[in-house]
Amino acid sequence: MAAALAHKDQSDVWWVFLLEGIAAIIFGILLITNPASTLVALVIFLGFYWLFVGVLELVRVFVDSSVPWYWSLLIGVLGIVAGIIVLRHPLFAAIVLPTAIVVWLGVLGLVIGVFAMIGGFTGGGVGSFIFGLVNFVIGLILLGSPMVAALAVPLVFGILLLIQGVVLIIWAFKVRR
Repeated sequence: MAAALAHKDQSDVWWVFLLEGIAAIIFGILLITNPASTLVALVIFLGFYWLFVGVLELVRVFVDSSVPWYWSLLIGVLGIVAGIIVLRHPLFAAIVLPTAIVVWLGVLGLVIGVFAMIGGFTGGGVGSFIFGLVNFVIGLILLGSPMVAALAVPLVFGILLLIQGVVLIIWAFKVRR
């Protein structure tokens, strides 16, 4: 019964899934066909977002006592500084942000790889070891050349957005009454 009610709720807003799917496909196509310009535009949007959130967090210092004021102050100042840096240097940010993502993913690959390989030796079996080895190698590749790997970020996200868009459109028509 609960599943039927949840399905009914989704059927009322099927068009939201459709619009999300269309938007994902549009952004996916833009990232694949014109990655540099699309990435710069997204970074500029991110800069405005961080600036806006930073200002709102500073306002929160004075109007919201549910969060310690120093956290809102810190988040606000960092948001404003990050927003200003990104907006003043969008091309630099368009290179640095994907590279930072690649470095983060590389470090995660190494850490996950080491723990999974240890797990393989301590009873997790061959599958755990192979999983760890693959993650470790991917981490080494990403950290070995993060700038080159960062060039693939728009393409990878573009492909993921295309897949997500198609799935959302299919889902929209599936839940539609």
